[in-house]
Amino acid sequence: MRVLMLSWEFPPVVVGGLGRHVHALARELAVAGHDVVVLSRAPTGTDAGTHPTVAETVDGVRVLRVAEDPPHLDFSHDLVAWTLGMGHGLLRHALTELLPRWRPDVVHAHDWLVAHPAIALADVAGVPLVATLHATEAGRHSGWLPGPMNRQVHSTEWWLAHRADEVITCSAAMRAEAATLYDLDAGAVHVVHNGIDPGRWRTRSRAAPPVPGRGPRLVYFGRLEYEKGVQDLIAALPRIRRRHRGTRLLVAGTGTQQEMLAARAAEHRVKTAVDFLGHLPDAELTGLLRGADAVVLPSRYEPFGIVALEAAAVGATLVASTAGGLGELVRDGETGLGFAPGDVPGIVEAVDRALADPRAARRRARAARARLRTDFAWPAIAARTAQIYAGAVAGGARDLPRPKIPTGNLFGREP
Repeated sequence: MRVLMLSWEFPPVVVGGLGRHVHALARELAVAGHDVVVLSRAPTGTDAGTHPTVAETVDGVRVLRVAEDPPHLDFSHDLVAWTLGMGHGLLRHALTELLPRWRPDVVHAHDWLVAHPAIALADVAGVPLVATLHATEAGRHSGWLPGPMNRQVHSTEWWLAHRADEVITCSAAMRAEAATLYDLDAGAVHVVHNGIDPGRWRTRSRAAPPVPGRGPRLVYFGRLEYEKGVQDLIAALPRIRRRHRGTRLLVAGTGTQQEMLAARAAEHRVKTAVDFLGHLPDAELTGLLRGADAVVLPSRYEPFGIVALEAAAVGATLVASTAGGLGELVRDGETGLGFAPGDVPGIVEAVDRALADPRAARRRARAARARLRTDFAWPAIAARTAQIYAGAVAGGARDLPRPKIPTGNLFGREP
């Protein structure tokens, strides 16, 4: 099949796990013989002068990286306008440089940021539109849509979900969430997990940044955002240190909440026991994970949790919340240890169990790594996605009304 994927990130432009997912899925589809084109963007803040539009082939996949247009739109302050500008650029280049000579059999949109160009291109080409919902705006805010921008994003997600001929989510938890938020038939939503290539994480390793002390090392890696729950792990650290003297928390990643997290460390009097390492190259990150006594993922919201797969690939001991997809990846007592999202005493108990019995921790780590070869292998994930493509039927262009947005919590939770 001829597959046109749209994604707002594609390596080396990587914001979270979505970019790596699209790269790996496109690569495996190409290996299987499909003709795949990815339509993506240049780095944020660049323009046609610094980063002109380029077409290149990456791992057998044709990639069209579209330059940003001249308007001064800032991602942090003009998110919706910036997204519309990006979509216009993607659409213009697809219509002028791609579709005149090549037409897809299916259009695959990854998340709401590419909803406008993906819907337009599927309409113009008259082909099925497949949408993967990697997360939801309401989910990121615990069921709330607190401001106009949040409601704008939610309504765009609703539009993409209802216009798509087939909808994919990365976990059963996300399927239930999407069905609730967008009034979808959960039975018609496909669950296709994210995947991983374990070999890439086993073979590349470099020494991690040095940290003081010889006590147990806990590692968190990922984005530093409120929904990732690192503040809960910091709150648990004093009690963990009372049970396991000298325990340090190593935090790898960047995000908007780093100052808040540093303030929380000072508030809980563990400032000297928390090291913020920033973004680490994959080789250094692998070294950091290998040296960890436990990798702790305390997410309050997690559609999937690809970081859990990456930690499992290097044989790390996993301690994770049961939020969303993490609860499906980390099976308590089997492939790791779990706790309820936001449960600080639960974090203390789970970490204590991991550190107190290293032999059992190693056994769970081996089980987690073994599962990567079956449930999360990219060739199987690509084959499942191709089946969805083949079964998709184009519903055609159609206009949809605006969704009604509840004023309360979309998950029915109390404030």
